[in-house]
Amino acid sequence: MARPRRYSSDTLQYFWDRYIGDDPERIAEYEQAEAEIDIARLIYRMRTAAPLTQRQLAKKVGTTASVICRLEDADYQGHSLAMLRRIAAALGKRVEIRFVPAVKPKRVKSRRVA
Repeated sequence: MARPRRYSSDTLQYFWDRYIGDDPERIAEYEQAEAEIDIARLIYRMRTAAPLTQRQLAKKVGTTASVICRLEDADYQGHSLAMLRRIAAALGKRVEIRFVPAVKPKRVKSRRVA
């Protein structure tokens, strides 16, 4: 039986299979890192679209530029809902949390190389 494919790229799929695979702990770590990257990217995009510097946003939020810098870092793991709400308010936005159905990867027939 073919393993579920997560990626259409053979290279990305190879790395997924090799380093993540079916290990629930590694999948959870990957999904956590993916969420942190998404949050950092959103903060950066909203700030630059405003357009504001990190220092300007920090002043609006009531924090320091180094805090904004950390929040925009994909490796940062300390995002709090309270801080996200403060940033959103400073940018004329609001935070929305949704629960959506978990999507399981589709099964794709494996391609064998002769």
